[in-house]
Amino acid sequence: MVSYEPSRVIRVIPDILSALPLTLWVLALTVLLGSLLGFLLAWAQVSAEHGYSSVARDYVFTLRCTPPIVLIFLVFYGLPRFLEWWLGIDVNGWSRSVFVILAMTLLFAASISEVFKSSYLALPKGQLEAGLSIGLSELQTFARILLPQAFRIALPNITSAVINLLKDIALAYTIGLVDLMGEGNLIISRNMGNYSLETYTAVAVIYWSLALILSVVTHIVENQLETKGG
Repeated sequence: MVSYEPSRVIRVIPDILSALPLTLWVLALTVLLGSLLGFLLAWAQVSAEHGYSSVARDYVFTLRCTPPIVLIFLVFYGLPRFLEWWLGIDVNGWSRSVFVILAMTLLFAASISEVFKSSYLALPKGQLEAGLSIGLSELQTFARILLPQAFRIALPNITSAVINLLKDIALAYTIGLVDLMGEGNLIISRNMGNYSLETYTAVAVIYWSLALILSVVTHIVENQLETKGG
């Protein structure tokens, strides 16, 4: 029977948390870059230009059907060879975090674009016309009227997308990135495979805590937006 020492879970958490800054850095940068790309994809999908719309839909479909670990491997192993063959650029010395951020940005953009698109389409049809009728430009109408409403609608789904992204980033240990999951595996290796269950429990507790913090922050922001909107 495998023994389990709960005290080990508490003892190993500080060591795993040493990798938290890198995990949060990768997460934050991916959310930023992925949101920018996702916004462009959402705009292209609702655009009247059929060419833009078709390309954006194909991109979203392809990336959403690609498993995260497969995409990480394609970017990590395939991109250096492609750049070396096409442009003669050697990127093998780049940090593993760069490849993870790139792969996760491509993946997150596809999912968040659907969130942006659905929240925009959920707005009342007359909002744009109402803004234009009082003398606002299309850009001003979007920034002052449409965007705040769309953000309020999209916020719960944005949080879900970020939590899913956090879980997907845990796969980065497969290419040697020492994030939370990577640090947990290093600890197990140093212990010669002992206390693996306790270590993985500690990793899970940290991920649960991060997800809980994101959910609580989202709930607070939602309440504030409802108060202001009401």
